[in-house]
Amino acid sequence: MLTLKFTNRNKGEEKEGMLKGVYYGAKEKAQAIFVDAVEFEKTYRETGKSSVVNLEGEGKKLQAIVQEVAYEPIQYIPNHVDFYIVEKGVKINANIPLEFVGVSEAVKTLGGQLVKVVHELEVEAEAIDLPRSLEVDISLLENLDSVIQAGDIKLPKGVNLYKTESDEIVASIALAVEEDLSAPVSGDISEVEVEEKGKKEESEGGSVSE
Repeated sequence: MLTLKFTNRNKGEEKEGMLKGVYYGAKEKAQAIFVDAVEFEKTYRETGKSSVVNLEGEGKKLQAIVQEVAYEPIQYIPNHVDFYIVEKGVKINANIPLEFVGVSEAVKTLGGQLVKVVHELEVEAEAIDLPRSLEVDISLLENLDSVIQAGDIKLPKGVNLYKTESDEIVASIALAVEEDLSAPVSGDISEVEVEEKGKKEESEGGSVSE
């Protein structure tokens, strides 16, 4: 488990190279903090939003997940982070991103197109058991009418679907539709050109002779 060092922060306080943040939890009062900006980005790339990190500082050792990250709009770098303090033995719910892996025969040989119906699933587990992502094996899509449901996804031990029915469709196959470029254009092109010419002359104050 990765560790981030923090120091307490006063209202309105800024420090070069430090990212402003706050931690809070069911039994932890909200506390404004600083964490090293570079170290946070390294850690966040590895853990994502659902993995637990250690927060250490000011004589405290806490376990937290990243609840939310706010970004500077132009350079799109983090400018604030919320940490949620988790408790051992207490389950929480989180949205876990889906990672589509494997090869679908329906796509490879039958000309179908993969349709990703959802991109994340809400699950419930102790924070320490939350996965960073869930794999969706698209090799299950063998035919054009095949679908993958939420219940088909293998969940790690201690992780269960939350507010999601097992028959909810996660991925399916759609038939590829090609545009027929050989189809004739409706209408007479010469009529369109005459109409456009008439509109132009009228806008210039002229008239169109009949």
